[in-house]
Amino acid sequence: MLTKNAIKIITSLGSKKIRQKYNLFVVEGVKNVKEVLKSPIKIQDLYTTNPNFESEGVANIYHISEAELKKISFLTSPNEVLAVCRIPSFDASMSYEGLKIMLDTVNDPGNLGTIIRLADWFGVSEIICSKETVDLYNPKVIMSTMGSFTRVKLCYTDLSTYLKDYPYPVLGTFMEGESIYAYDFPEDVMILMGNEANGISEGLMTDIDHKIGIPSFGQSTESLNVAMATSIVLGEIFSQKCRK
Repeated sequence: MLTKNAIKIITSLGSKKIRQKYNLFVVEGVKNVKEVLKSPIKIQDLYTTNPNFESEGVANIYHISEAELKKISFLTSPNEVLAVCRIPSFDASMSYEGLKIMLDTVNDPGNLGTIIRLADWFGVSEIICSKETVDLYNPKVIMSTMGSFTRVKLCYTDLSTYLKDYPYPVLGTFMEGESIYAYDFPEDVMILMGNEANGISEGLMTDIDHKIGIPSFGQSTESLNVAMATSIVLGEIFSQKCRK
């Protein structure tokens, strides 16, 4: 049974403040929830319209109607199952070696979710985010990752402070930067992606070792979406790895 109190709490988890208060977040959709079931993340309550949904290991399972699912869903078209999960304990340790992605004030949930999914695809296990970047546990971010949030670690921190101890090259993405197709990417490197509207913050300019950019071969657009740009940069980095 879906109680009024449960509806109130679940729908309030769209707010970061409330997520932090209860230490809970929402995961929706069959694929996302199945990925959570394979991960160490603890599901507190699971609501589903499918009486045969496989949910081994979950103590609190509630079979509800489609109308009830709509009452707690953040989606226009709810997809069979919604899980209320515990926010995992934060592990601040991050390795320096290898390819890293750093996000400076990425505000759009869809962009962050897509970047996490890209990182998972390319085997980038860690992303460093500014404190101003949209919260990982925003329902729209979680949905956009399609389960990749269970495998990619995010750390929210002061970027300038973090970069002071970072021992490898920091590459900032700019419209006027050196073409990624001409630049030889090292094995250990930080790729810094900026805000959707304003790019990389002025305060981080002194932390950047080299500016890189994606050259335009057409005349129809002024810039690329940050998630698209991340995809192109990662694609070129791994293309170079394959050629070496």
